Amino acid sequence: MEQIQINCTIARPKAQVWEYYTEPKHIVKWNYASLDWHTTKSENDLTVGGRFSSRMEAKDGSFGFDFWGIYDEIIKEQLIRYTLGDGRKATVTFTSQGEETSVQVSFDPESQNPVEMQRNGWQAILDNFKAYTENTQKIVPYLWYDKNALEAATFYTSVFPDSKILGVDKIYDTPSGDCDMVSFQLFGLEIQSIGAGPEFRFNSSLSFMVSCTSKEEIDEYYGALSKDGDVLMPLGEYPFCPYYVWFSDKYGLNWQLLLTGSFDGYERERRIRPVLLFQNTQCGKAEEALKFYESVLPGATLGVVSHNLEGEAQDTRATINYAEISFLGMDFVIMDHGLGGEDSFNEAFSLMIGCKDQMEIDYYWNKLSFVPEAEQCGWLKDRFGVSWQIVPSILGDLLANSTKEEADRVTKAFLQMGKFDIDLLNKAKNEVL
Repeated sequence: MEQIQINCTIARPKAQVWEYYTEPKHIVKWNYASLDWHTTKSENDLTVGGRFSSRMEAKDGSFGFDFWGIYDEIIKEQLIRYTLGDGRKATVTFTSQGEETSVQVSFDPESQNPVEMQRNGWQAILDNFKAYTENTQKIVPYLWYDKNALEAATFYTSVFPDSKILGVDKIYDTPSGDCDMVSFQLFGLEIQSIGAGPEFRFNSSLSFMVSCTSKEEIDEYYGALSKDGDVLMPLGEYPFCPYYVWFSDKYGLNWQLLLTGSFDGYERERRIRPVLLFQNTQCGKAEEALKFYESVLPGATLGVVSHNLEGEAQDTRATINYAEISFLGMDFVIMDHGLGGEDSFNEAFSLMIGCKDQMEIDYYWNKLSFVPEAEQCGWLKDRFGVSWQIVPSILGDLLANSTKEEADRVTKAFLQMGKFDIDLLNKAKNEVL
């Protein structure tokens, strides 16, 4: 039977594409065909005659299997040929196209499932690999300001290098009036914000942690950001870091700056990470949150997980003093407040997931939503009180490529929704409701 072929073009150099395709620490983050599956373990002996294996499981634990094979030929950064455990053959080629890399996979079909189903499944995995390697953000931190979202974004992009305003839009006639929506980048991390009134305020439960390469870099950012703000932990040396500070800026947004050393080019986007600090009634639930997010969010992998020693935390509920988790193209830090804390998660700092279709919207909504009364305009709260927005990726284009009358109809439609319905949004634009 003729081999099935799939392909993609990745906007990254071939050396990085090869590394991300072959190293187990990366494979577990992209090797899944649908949102309810994941790879729990990967091993790879990248030599002729060497064995590779990935443990692929349904997230509900109902089914799993080992995807494994033996390498027949390897030409570094060019070609991989292998034989699967059932005897089928496959070939992967890597071809440079300027600054991009073309990846093509050819494989023998199996006899149990339709060819088109097999092609779609392998292509979905390759698409996930592309998104992961390009570090395409599936999650965007979303900040709620009073009416000064553009002012704040302009300020932040003036402080950090390699930062810029991506776009400014306005939505009209919302419950908060007309609102500016601002998209900007800090160190390659996309952030969105809205100026929608004083209903929500930032606090210490969610912050940005910035990894810095020198004390001078920390001093520069701290000097600019801390003016008219408040200090939570003074600049100085701590047992966990030789140079660290935690403070809020003049808008109330919390920042943690720490000295961690140098970064290679692949890690640039990870210099800024959101920090979820579990405190108040949620103190002690950081470990539960790690397990929950790992179980429901595609490609989720744990990094360092550090527990408090006996007597280390004043609040005995606090068990996690530092943990790292990555999911959907972003790295997070999660911890319990050692003193218990008084702040709670709120809508001032939410996490927005862009979904390619209604199936994705339904998946994340069903997995994350826990507070029915919080379901409005794509917003929800999970079981820990963290706010999320589950939005269709086409929403921005739907509004931007519309007349004012069409955009008004789309806005009116989604303001009445809990979970977004893409079909109804399109109907609203085309005035067929």
